Amino acid sequence: MAIADELITFVKDALGRGIARTEVEQVLRRAGWSAEQVAGAMTAFADVDFAVPVPRPRPYVSAREAFMYVVMFTTLYISAWSLGSLLFEFIDRAFPDPAMQRNAEFSLAAIRWNLSSLVVAFPVFLYVGSLVARSIRRDPTKRASKIRRNLTYVTLFVASCMLIGDVTTLIYNLLGGELTVRFILKALTVAVIAGAAFVYYTIGLRHDEEQVPQ
Repeated sequence: MAIADELITFVKDALGRGIARTEVEQVLRRAGWSAEQVAGAMTAFADVDFAVPVPRPRPYVSAREAFMYVVMFTTLYISAWSLGSLLFEFIDRAFPDPAMQRNAEFSLAAIRWNLSSLVVAFPVFLYVGSLVARSIRRDPTKRASKIRRNLTYVTLFVASCMLIGDVTTLIYNLLGGELTVRFILKALTVAVIAGAAFVYYTIGLRHDEEQVPQ
């Protein structure tokens, strides 16, 4: 029997004997189980009055839902990258660097490509996101989906790295006396895109923790 199964079995037996939930938690904590492990085992059973412990429904993600999550986050990354690259091209055209010789045809091709990617990816992201949100409203236990949480944390990690790199580069150029309008606008572009994703998904995780039954 795996450790997790052993823990859940112990909690089930203890609750079935009528032992208070707080007492079960305290005993497990004294035995060396972590707070997260204890909480996971305790939340496997509903806090309701019944002759035997009542299990909670466990979040289940089908292959279809996993596919939707992957598509949603992939199109999010594509949209964010395309938007940033598109704005970078506009900034370069508005504030050209005299030391760099830019190919006008290459610049137009980059604008067309990024705009095309954005036009395709962003509506797909919105549509799939609406389907996922509708599915969660029908079954709130899907908020605890592991693949959803993992992809959300990956997004937060990427956004955090971008923000840290952006601020670091900004300070580096400031100390080197190379802070130009062109550079500041690009730094703001990265900060706004990454910051918006970071704030949105941080709030979403906090909301999930409040909504998932404890």
